[in-house]
Amino acid sequence: MSRLLVGVTLERICKAVLLLCLLHFLIIMILYFDVYAQRLDFFSRFSVRNASRTLPYVNISRPNSTAGPLGPELPAPSAKSVSSNSTITEKPLPPCPEMPPGLVGRLLIEFSSPMSMERVQRENPDVQEGGKYSPSDCVPRQKVAILIPFRHREHHLKYWLHYLHPILRRQKVSYGIYIINQFGEDTFNRAKLLNVGFLEALRDDDSYNCFIFSDVDLVPMDDRNLYRCYDQPRHFAVAMDKFGFRLPYSGYFGGVSGLSKTQFLKINGFPNEYWGWGGEDDDIFNRISLNGMKVSRPDARIGRYRMIKHERDRHNEPNPQRFTKIQNTKVTMKRDGIGSLQYRLVEVSSHPMYTNVTVEIGRPPPRPPRG
Repeated sequence: MSRLLVGVTLERICKAVLLLCLLHFLIIMILYFDVYAQRLDFFSRFSVRNASRTLPYVNISRPNSTAGPLGPELPAPSAKSVSSNSTITEKPLPPCPEMPPGLVGRLLIEFSSPMSMERVQRENPDVQEGGKYSPSDCVPRQKVAILIPFRHREHHLKYWLHYLHPILRRQKVSYGIYIINQFGEDTFNRAKLLNVGFLEALRDDDSYNCFIFSDVDLVPMDDRNLYRCYDQPRHFAVAMDKFGFRLPYSGYFGGVSGLSKTQFLKINGFPNEYWGWGGEDDDIFNRISLNGMKVSRPDARIGRYRMIKHERDRHNEPNPQRFTKIQNTKVTMKRDGIGSLQYRLVEVSSHPMYTNVTVEIGRPPPRPPRG
């Protein structure tokens, strides 16, 4: 009897467990299909929403096409709605900042690494033919012509362009570089070449209103030495390495200088009669002072320059008459200058990194006999 009771009890337990398993299975299946239906509903709503976003662009990108894979072609918007929606007012460019934010400051300048024009061109892709550049993100305050008196200095020119193009672009300068090349082998005349450069740059672009006069062997060591014109004539090369980074004397105006168009014409340009090395810078300083202007300079810590070492050029020996001429600036400056300039233009050629102006400027008059 007890065995029969135990057997019945076990049978009931097994049936109860089986019913519980079946019930659990049914609950799991119901939950599974409910979640599956929710997922289908979610993804169907998501795909419809995306299709509604993409459909309007079918016609805009292909206005003359037939219906695409996303559905029938939508009606084209009216001309009135297109014109009203597509009208874009271009914001005028701001003036370039007085102190551009991209300046580096003190630079490492060295001339031992090999240099080529191909490298200079590759490193300055934004510079236009003829060595011209203007910033695209602001309106420059001035249009600057940079003039370099030149003869047989191709090696120096590569380094000068290598350093100056990036500096000028960081300074947000609108500029053009002109190499004023003296034709022939007669005595060199730096100041007269710069007078020629002034006129030829204006002939190329009459919007230039600032002129920087630079020797090809001088490279600035700080890009905060801004190549622009100021209220007074500017002397940039305040501290050259060859002078121990000091100004050699208070009236020194050599190396690199800048004058506005108005200032240059006020002093009748530069003297034409300084043949050979020396004297013309002091004459220019005298012209500035005699016309009621003062030379402005950057701080000596910023106006530092590195000079490319070289031997003195042939046919550029020291001018023995320079001291006498300097003493007579007041007498000569009105008759000797941009107004009396004479030269013959040999060739103007445009290169990727500069414009070359080759000119014949004559030869010095014969020296009076001694005694």
